[in-house]
Amino acid sequence: MSDIIQEAQRCLKCKKPLCKEGCPVQTEIPTIMQMFLEGKMDEAGELLFKNNPLSAICSLICPHEKNCMGHCVLNHKKSPIKFFEVENYISSFFLDKARLQPHEKNGHLVGIIGAGPAGLTLAILLAQRGYEVTIIDSKDKIGGVLRYGIPEFRLPKSLLDKLLDRMKDLGIQFRPNTLIGPTISIDDMFEDGYDAIFIGTGVWKPNRLRIPGETLGNVHFAIDFLKNPDSYNNLGNHVVIIGAGNVAMDAARTILRKTPAKVDIIFFRGREKVTALEEELMLAEVDGVKMNYYLNTIKIEADGIIVEPVIKTEQSDGTITYTNDSKHPYKIFSSSVIIAIGQGAQTNIVKNTKQIDTNHKGLIEASEKGATTRPGVYAAGDVVSGARTVVEAVAATKKVANEIDQFIKNKYAKL
Repeated sequence: MSDIIQEAQRCLKCKKPLCKEGCPVQTEIPTIMQMFLEGKMDEAGELLFKNNPLSAICSLICPHEKNCMGHCVLNHKKSPIKFFEVENYISSFFLDKARLQPHEKNGHLVGIIGAGPAGLTLAILLAQRGYEVTIIDSKDKIGGVLRYGIPEFRLPKSLLDKLLDRMKDLGIQFRPNTLIGPTISIDDMFEDGYDAIFIGTGVWKPNRLRIPGETLGNVHFAIDFLKNPDSYNNLGNHVVIIGAGNVAMDAARTILRKTPAKVDIIFFRGREKVTALEEELMLAEVDGVKMNYYLNTIKIEADGIIVEPVIKTEQSDGTITYTNDSKHPYKIFSSSVIIAIGQGAQTNIVKNTKQIDTNHKGLIEASEKGATTRPGVYAAGDVVSGARTVVEAVAATKKVANEIDQFIKNKYAKL
């Protein structure tokens, strides 16, 4: 606790806070710091929750080094303020203590498909404006990628349970184990009286390498593995992970915590091209993950993978080219292979709903404010942008909340 106080005291409370500008949801960082030092915990927690209902979660998993910390003026001394430590303390305190009062209902119903970051954010924001909100999700618990994609050691699931308690305070309803598309459609929802519908189903369809061996029994997709790691009890003593994003790091670090296996990550480019956050990469290495760069996987076998070296060449004009050395393939032996090269959107909803357009990646086409090509249907988060950070999903969804609110008001003003 004393370290957190000292961190808050170090804050310069800048009149033009660059840390706030670096935050996708524009958190009032100097104000929060001052409230904390003055012992105004309830007020600080309320302000954080009002601005970002997932504040407690973001404090743990945000890319702080790119956002608030990365913009802090104390970076020139290499000692930026760790606001996330103070934010986590306040927000966790708020979720434990607060008992939210339901807003007077306005008689309008909004359906939210998907209980991930975008869906949870929108549900809370609209409930606070008096809307009757129902969240529908194919899983049995709320959280989406927060519960089924991020390991417990990074994000305790108890935080999601506490968030659900606060959502119940607001009168938000949750319908679990319900897949929208094949049986119940968006058309059915409109017929049942929903004034607007939001799609926030994330990206759960793993991308394939499209090489021989992907269907073998020793091969798994990282996004599927992370849903329930305990069910993968036959990974063996050596796991190879193909890909170097945050999901790959999460899978690797989870395996090291749950099994005696050693873990190698195979990446077809150099360290500078790794898409995982630098901190996540460094932590993976500290945990014992071995990184292998400039290797292109061309085949998976029952006892390992076949790779080709990748040759990096800098041209005279400064451009970089990469060439696979197909003459010198070799085998890396392993007991299991995990593929972690990204995810795309599922098609259950759009295949069973007219007028909702998608792009070439299968992501839903939506405006900056979340409007899809079908009136009354909105979307945001990963299902629109592809895999992004949680705080970016919150920022996008705040715009959608305003747009849905205005849409419904305009709809009934014409009656």
